[in-house]
Amino acid sequence: MSSETKQDPVAQMEKIVSLCKRRGFIYQSSEIYGGCGGVWDYGPLGAELKRNLRDAWWRAMMRDREDILGLDAAILMNPAIWKASGHVDTFADMMRECTLTNKRVRADHVEPQGGTVMQFTGAKSPGGWHLNRTVTVLMKKGEHIESFRKRVRALLAQNAGDAAGKPDEIELLGEQKTEVLEGSIDFHPESGGLLGEARPFNLMLRTFLGPTATEADVTYLRPETAQAIFAQFKNVFDSSRVKVPFGIGQIGKAFRNEVTPKNFTFRSREFEQMELEFFIKPDEAVEIISGSVRAWSEGADLGAPQQDWGWEMWHRYWVDQRTKFYESIGLGDVLEYYWQNKDDLAHYAKACVDILCEFPFGTEELEGIAARGDFDLSQHQKHSGKSLEIFDEELKAAAAKLDDAQKEALVQKRLAAEQAKTKGDPLPEADVRAWFDRLFKGFYVPHVIEPSAGLDRMALAIIAKAFDEFEKADDKGRKETITVLRFHPRVAPVKCGVFPLLKNKPELVAKAREVYELLRPHMNCFYDETASIGRRYARQDEIGTPFGITIDFDTLGEKGPDLQDTVTLRERDSGAQQRVKIGDLLGKLLPLLR
Repeated sequence: MSSETKQDPVAQMEKIVSLCKRRGFIYQSSEIYGGCGGVWDYGPLGAELKRNLRDAWWRAMMRDREDILGLDAAILMNPAIWKASGHVDTFADMMRECTLTNKRVRADHVEPQGGTVMQFTGAKSPGGWHLNRTVTVLMKKGEHIESFRKRVRALLAQNAGDAAGKPDEIELLGEQKTEVLEGSIDFHPESGGLLGEARPFNLMLRTFLGPTATEADVTYLRPETAQAIFAQFKNVFDSSRVKVPFGIGQIGKAFRNEVTPKNFTFRSREFEQMELEFFIKPDEAVEIISGSVRAWSEGADLGAPQQDWGWEMWHRYWVDQRTKFYESIGLGDVLEYYWQNKDDLAHYAKACVDILCEFPFGTEELEGIAARGDFDLSQHQKHSGKSLEIFDEELKAAAAKLDDAQKEALVQKRLAAEQAKTKGDPLPEADVRAWFDRLFKGFYVPHVIEPSAGLDRMALAIIAKAFDEFEKADDKGRKETITVLRFHPRVAPVKCGVFPLLKNKPELVAKAREVYELLRPHMNCFYDETASIGRRYARQDEIGTPFGITIDFDTLGEKGPDLQDTVTLRERDSGAQQRVKIGDLLGKLLPLLR
């Protein structure tokens, strides 16, 4: 990566956004109509990149394991699900509204600013429009007073519409300077208008399910994919003949009415999630069956799950598994971790780690892995009135071997843990004893470990990590900036470019088409016969194609039988070239793409 892009992350991000549009990775949704805020469309190359990432995740979770099942749930669900999960009442961000433009911004997204606070008692225009309220705006450091006034007039006109007339005709009334501030978070980051008090703003997008469009028909576009897994847990368990521990995973669209979508596709209103809910036995059940629960320690073997693993070992295991996945798609060296402390955690969560990734705009969350206890299934069991317990014959048999003293010791241990809680109310003793009564009979609601990743964030991370620029002199010594996307071959949208050396030689074109047709059923290839070979290589480098194949006169046997039916295989990052027999291409390329 060039020193320029390292020193100027804003410029780097602008170049990435420009490249994404120019080469067909990502477009602004509804662009010809002025766009749709916080929503993005994926062009041909972006669609391929996302599909490759979906396939990689699905393969790692479903194909390479025998303990995880897939689900494809509907976006629209009974709104009672969102009431039970807490989304209706608590799924909100704190929002503040600009008193000048009425634009909303997330309270935690306001960066500290400095400048002079200017106040106006109102405004009016020759057409009769009046603003009869005080307007407070921050004049930023270095901003000329006339430029500031012009900006305020433009914002007032924009907010008032046609009634205010032309911005330069608006008269600002009662101007006065009130104070000079440093590090204030009370002004809108774009307009500079004074922000109102923070208040909760529910992020769910409402819609109507039914013909009458009344409150009785209100439902929501799902804000996450996880709740469908919990709602269908018993159906999957009963129909698939699985045993705990096992997982259910799905990939799907989710929607959040973000107050301030930002950083390109990183925070948007429509996005895709890749979520796994991995169901495990409660630690008490593990202790009854195995005699103890294995404790986590640094250096513990996380390779093969064991029967005596409790929630902590399973949580660490999934952090390790997800780290290995990111390494397998080329993101291993840009990851960091944030282990949430007790103040960060939800009252029901035992632990949560955020896998962070370096983006041009900072280090941000890529995936969260949470140990959520039995909160989700228990909530749905409570609100639906349907049992989501499972029966474990092995647990019942092990519990039958315990004497009363051993059973009471388990109860007392749990009671002590309840009293030691720092968040949430402890379970009453009667509830704890009732829970153990069911447990000793082999019944329990499973606990869950939840790795939850954003597909759009992952795609952006892949593009940002792959983006590279450097200067190169052409044959005449003129320098030009070269852009390369160094995608891992496994996720690259196009795997291979196929090039006849010359397009006006039918025999070269025919052989090149033959090679293209050989590879096309097995990988996404691109056939290109226009411009010089160097220019064709550069075009493919810019979209991240890892391999190029050139068919030349040696392929046709002009230098003898030794090189006949061989091609030049070029590797993108090293520029290395080698002769490979056409019949050996698939055997050489396919292992590099998996």
